[in-house]
Amino acid sequence: MYQDFKQLKITVEENGIATVRIPTAGSVGRHQSEIHKEVASVWRRLDDDEAVSVVIVTGAGDEFYRSANIQGLKSIPSLDKENTFELAQRLAKEGNDIVYGIINIDKPVISAVNGAAEGGGLAIALLSDISIAAKDAQLVDPHIAMGLAAGDHAAMIWPLLCGMAKSKLYLLTSDALTGSEAERIGLVSLAVSSEEIMDVARDYAVRLAEGPKFAIRYTKRALNQWLRLGGITSHDYSSALELLNFFGPELGEAVDKAQKTKEHED
Repeated sequence: MYQDFKQLKITVEENGIATVRIPTAGSVGRHQSEIHKEVASVWRRLDDDEAVSVVIVTGAGDEFYRSANIQGLKSIPSLDKENTFELAQRLAKEGNDIVYGIINIDKPVISAVNGAAEGGGLAIALLSDISIAAKDAQLVDPHIAMGLAAGDHAAMIWPLLCGMAKSKLYLLTSDALTGSEAERIGLVSLAVSSEEIMDVARDYAVRLAEGPKFAIRYTKRALNQWLRLGGITSHDYSSALELLNFFGPELGEAVDKAQKTKEHED
Protein backbone atom coordinates (compact mmCIF):
# COMPACT_ATOMS: atom_id res chain seq x y z
CA MET A 1 0.00 0.00 0.00
CA TYR A 2 2.97 2.28 0.54
CA GLN A 3 5.23 1.11 -2.27
CA ASP A 4 5.02 4.46 -4.05
CA PHE A 5 6.58 6.25 -1.07
CA LYS A 6 10.24 6.24 -2.08
CA GLN A 7 11.60 8.52 0.68
CA LEU A 8 9.62 7.59 3.79
CA LYS A 9 10.05 4.20 5.42
CA ILE A 10 6.59 3.01 6.47
CA THR A 11 5.86 -0.21 8.35
CA VAL A 12 2.55 -1.51 9.70
CA GLU A 13 2.51 -4.17 12.40
CA GLU A 14 -0.19 -6.73 13.03
CA ASN A 15 -1.31 -4.83 16.13
CA GLY A 16 -2.14 -1.80 13.98
CA ILE A 17 0.86 0.35 14.88
CA ALA A 18 2.26 2.13 11.82
CA THR A 19 5.73 3.67 12.04
CA VAL A 20 6.74 6.42 9.63
CA ARG A 21 10.46 7.20 9.51
CA ILE A 22 11.56 10.40 7.80
CA PRO A 23 15.06 10.47 6.31
CA THR A 24 17.50 13.29 6.92
CA ALA A 25 16.74 15.82 4.21
CA GLY A 26 20.06 17.66 3.99
CA SER A 27 20.14 20.81 1.87
CA VAL A 28 19.73 19.37 -1.63
CA GLY A 29 16.65 21.00 -3.11
CA ARG A 30 15.30 18.04 -5.08
CA HIS A 31 15.75 15.60 -2.19
CA GLN A 32 14.07 18.04 0.19
CA SER A 33 11.23 18.51 -2.27
CA GLU A 34 10.60 14.78 -2.66
CA ILE A 35 10.56 14.20 1.09
CA HIS A 36 8.27 17.17 1.69
CA LYS A 37 5.81 15.93 -0.92
CA GLU A 38 5.61 12.48 0.67
CA VAL A 39 5.32 13.88 4.20
CA ALA A 40 2.41 15.99 2.97
CA SER A 41 0.53 13.10 1.36
CA VAL A 42 1.10 10.23 3.81
CA TRP A 43 -1.60 11.21 6.33
CA ARG A 44 -4.54 10.61 4.03
CA ARG A 45 -3.10 7.24 3.04
CA LEU A 46 -2.67 6.21 6.66
CA ASP A 47 -6.20 7.35 7.47
CA ASP A 48 -7.60 5.23 4.64
CA ASP A 49 -5.62 2.13 5.71
CA GLU A 50 -7.97 0.00 7.82
CA ALA A 51 -4.99 -1.97 9.15
CA VAL A 52 -3.65 1.13 10.92
CA SER A 53 -4.85 2.08 14.41
CA VAL A 54 -2.04 4.33 15.65
CA VAL A 55 0.82 6.17 13.92
CA ILE A 56 4.32 6.79 15.29
CA VAL A 57 6.38 9.28 13.30
CA THR A 58 10.12 9.69 13.88
CA GLY A 59 13.38 10.41 12.11
CA ALA A 60 15.27 7.68 10.32
CA GLY A 61 18.65 9.15 11.29
CA ASP A 62 19.89 11.42 14.06
CA GLU A 63 17.40 14.16 13.14
CA PHE A 64 13.63 14.20 13.35
CA TYR A 65 12.89 16.34 10.29
CA ARG A 66 14.16 19.71 9.09
CA SER A 67 12.04 20.58 6.08
CA ALA A 68 14.00 23.64 5.00
CA ASN A 69 17.12 25.64 5.72
CA ILE A 70 18.92 28.68 4.38
CA GLN A 71 20.78 26.62 1.79
CA GLY A 72 17.55 25.11 0.56
CA LEU A 73 15.97 28.56 0.17
CA LYS A 74 18.89 30.40 -1.40
CA SER A 75 17.63 29.95 -4.97
CA ILE A 76 14.25 31.60 -4.32
CA PRO A 77 15.40 35.26 -4.52
CA SER A 78 16.84 34.63 -8.00
CA LEU A 79 13.60 33.17 -9.43
CA ASP A 80 11.40 35.27 -11.68
CA LYS A 81 7.94 36.29 -10.48
CA GLU A 82 6.10 33.46 -12.26
CA ASN A 83 8.36 30.71 -10.91
CA THR A 84 8.27 32.20 -7.43
CA PHE A 85 4.48 32.21 -7.55
CA GLU A 86 4.41 28.59 -8.73
CA LEU A 87 6.78 27.54 -5.93
CA ALA A 88 4.71 29.42 -3.36
CA GLN A 89 1.53 27.65 -4.47
CA ARG A 90 3.16 24.22 -4.20
CA LEU A 91 4.62 24.91 -0.78
CA ALA A 92 1.34 26.35 0.46
CA LYS A 93 -0.58 23.24 -0.60
CA GLU A 94 1.95 20.81 0.83
CA GLY A 95 2.21 22.82 4.05
CA ASN A 96 -1.54 22.77 4.51
CA ASP A 97 -1.65 19.05 3.69
CA ILE A 98 0.81 18.43 6.52
CA VAL A 99 -0.98 20.63 9.04
CA TYR A 100 -4.55 19.62 8.26
CA GLY A 101 -3.52 16.05 7.46
CA ILE A 102 -2.37 15.49 11.04
CA ILE A 103 -5.37 17.35 12.45
CA ASN A 104 -7.91 15.46 10.37
CA ILE A 105 -6.51 11.93 10.43
CA ASP A 106 -8.80 10.04 12.82
CA LYS A 107 -6.05 7.73 14.06
CA PRO A 108 -3.93 9.09 16.95
CA VAL A 109 -0.44 10.25 15.95
CA ILE A 110 2.58 10.06 18.26
CA SER A 111 5.75 11.98 17.40
CA ALA A 112 9.05 10.59 18.66
CA VAL A 113 11.26 13.64 18.20
CA ASN A 114 14.66 11.97 18.23
CA GLY A 115 16.66 15.01 17.07
CA ALA A 116 16.47 18.37 15.36
CA ALA A 117 12.96 19.48 14.33
CA GLU A 118 12.57 22.61 12.22
CA GLY A 119 9.97 24.07 9.88
CA GLY A 120 7.56 21.40 8.70
CA GLY A 121 9.32 18.96 11.00
CA LEU A 122 8.40 21.07 13.99
CA ALA A 123 4.83 21.24 12.73
CA ILE A 124 4.63 17.44 12.70
CA ALA A 125 6.24 17.20 16.13
CA LEU A 126 3.86 19.64 17.81
CA LEU A 127 0.63 18.85 15.97
CA SER A 128 0.88 15.16 16.84
CA ASP A 129 -1.58 14.04 19.51
CA ILE A 130 1.20 12.93 21.85
CA SER A 131 4.62 14.52 21.35
CA ILE A 132 7.64 12.85 22.93
CA ALA A 133 10.97 14.62 22.52
CA ALA A 134 14.48 13.57 23.36
CA LYS A 135 15.71 15.81 26.18
CA ASP A 136 18.59 17.08 24.03
CA ALA A 137 16.58 17.43 20.80
CA GLN A 138 16.78 20.90 19.25
CA LEU A 139 13.42 22.44 18.37
CA VAL A 140 13.41 25.67 16.41
CA ASP A 141 11.04 27.65 14.23
CA PRO A 142 13.50 29.20 11.73
CA HIS A 143 11.11 31.46 9.83
CA ILE A 144 12.27 34.78 11.26
CA ALA A 145 15.92 33.80 10.77
CA MET A 146 15.05 33.12 7.12
CA GLY A 147 13.29 36.46 6.64
CA LEU A 148 9.85 34.84 6.57
CA ALA A 149 6.71 35.25 8.63
CA ALA A 150 6.13 32.26 10.91
CA GLY A 151 3.65 30.12 8.97
CA ASP A 152 3.42 26.30 8.83
CA HIS A 153 1.71 25.75 12.18
CA ALA A 154 3.06 28.16 14.75
CA ALA A 155 0.29 30.76 15.01
CA MET A 156 -2.25 27.94 15.19
CA ILE A 157 -0.88 25.86 18.03
CA TRP A 158 1.95 27.51 19.97
CA PRO A 159 -0.33 29.88 21.96
CA LEU A 160 -2.57 26.93 22.86
CA LEU A 161 0.38 24.85 24.06
CA CYS A 162 2.62 27.31 25.88
CA GLY A 163 0.83 30.68 25.95
CA MET A 164 1.35 33.89 24.04
CA ALA A 165 4.40 35.14 25.97
CA LYS A 166 6.55 32.08 25.28
CA SER A 167 5.19 31.82 21.74
CA LYS A 168 6.32 35.33 20.93
CA LEU A 169 9.67 34.83 22.69
CA TYR A 170 10.64 31.88 20.50
CA LEU A 171 8.80 32.70 17.28
CA LEU A 172 9.98 36.32 17.02
CA THR A 173 13.61 35.36 17.66
CA SER A 174 13.94 31.90 16.04
CA ASP A 175 15.78 30.85 19.20
CA ALA A 176 16.12 27.09 19.64
CA LEU A 177 14.93 25.21 22.69
CA THR A 178 15.72 21.73 23.91
CA GLY A 179 13.24 18.95 24.39
CA SER A 180 13.57 19.42 28.15
CA GLU A 181 12.69 23.12 27.93
CA ALA A 182 9.87 22.35 25.50
CA GLU A 183 8.35 19.98 28.06
CA ARG A 184 8.79 22.53 30.86
CA ILE A 185 6.79 25.20 29.03
CA GLY A 186 4.16 22.74 27.76
CA LEU A 187 5.20 22.71 24.10
CA VAL A 188 5.59 18.91 24.03
CA SER A 189 3.89 16.17 26.03
CA LEU A 190 7.03 14.50 27.40
CA ALA A 191 10.82 14.75 27.28
CA VAL A 192 12.82 11.56 27.81
CA SER A 193 16.34 10.38 27.14
CA SER A 194 17.22 9.63 23.53
CA GLU A 195 17.71 5.98 24.48
CA GLU A 196 14.15 5.73 25.80
CA ILE A 197 12.26 7.67 23.19
CA MET A 198 11.09 4.87 20.90
CA ASP A 199 10.24 2.58 23.83
CA VAL A 200 8.11 5.30 25.43
CA ALA A 201 6.45 6.13 22.10
CA ARG A 202 5.72 2.48 21.50
CA ASP A 203 4.27 1.98 24.99
CA TYR A 204 1.76 4.77 24.32
CA ALA A 205 1.05 3.42 20.84
CA VAL A 206 0.24 -0.02 22.25
CA ARG A 207 -2.07 1.49 24.87
CA LEU A 208 -3.91 3.48 22.21
CA ALA A 209 -4.06 0.56 19.78
CA GLU A 210 -5.58 -1.63 22.48
CA GLY A 211 -7.95 1.07 23.75
CA PRO A 212 -11.54 1.79 22.67
CA LYS A 213 -11.00 2.82 19.07
CA PHE A 214 -13.89 5.13 18.45
CA ALA A 215 -13.81 6.74 21.89
CA ILE A 216 -10.16 7.70 21.25
CA ARG A 217 -10.81 8.89 17.70
CA TYR A 218 -13.86 10.92 18.63
CA THR A 219 -12.03 12.54 21.55
CA LYS A 220 -9.20 13.54 19.22
CA ARG A 221 -11.72 14.85 16.71
CA ALA A 222 -13.42 17.00 19.35
CA LEU A 223 -10.19 18.36 20.84
CA ASN A 224 -8.90 19.25 17.40
CA GLN A 225 -11.80 21.62 16.94
CA TRP A 226 -9.55 24.08 18.79
CA LEU A 227 -6.94 23.62 16.07
CA ARG A 228 -9.50 23.94 13.30
CA LEU A 229 -10.60 27.18 14.90
CA GLY A 230 -6.93 28.20 14.98
CA GLY A 231 -6.79 27.45 11.27
CA ILE A 232 -9.53 29.99 10.66
CA THR A 233 -8.23 32.65 13.03
CA SER A 234 -4.50 32.47 12.36
CA HIS A 235 -2.98 29.57 10.40
CA ASP A 236 -4.32 30.31 6.94
CA TYR A 237 -3.53 33.99 7.44
CA SER A 238 0.02 33.31 8.67
CA SER A 239 0.71 30.98 5.76
CA ALA A 240 -0.36 33.63 3.27
CA LEU A 241 1.87 36.21 4.97
CA GLU A 242 4.82 33.80 4.92
CA LEU A 243 4.50 33.31 1.17
CA LEU A 244 4.17 37.07 0.67
CA ASN A 245 7.73 37.32 2.00
CA PHE A 246 8.89 35.28 -1.02
CA PHE A 247 8.36 38.44 -3.08
CA GLY A 248 10.13 40.83 -0.71
CA PRO A 249 13.79 41.56 0.03
CA GLU A 250 14.15 40.00 3.48
CA LEU A 251 14.51 36.38 2.36
CA GLY A 252 17.45 37.27 0.14
CA GLU A 253 18.98 39.38 2.90
CA ALA A 254 18.69 36.49 5.35
CA VAL A 255 20.37 34.11 2.89
CA ASP A 256 23.25 36.56 2.32
CA LYS A 257 23.69 37.05 6.06
CA ALA A 258 23.73 33.31 6.71
CA GLN A 259 26.26 32.67 3.96
CA LYS A 260 28.59 35.40 5.28
CA THR A 261 28.30 33.99 8.80
CA LYS A 262 29.17 30.50 7.55
CA GLU A 263 32.14 31.78 5.57
CA HIS A 264 33.39 33.64 8.64
CA GLU A 265 33.03 30.51 10.81
CA ASP A 266 34.88 28.39 8.22
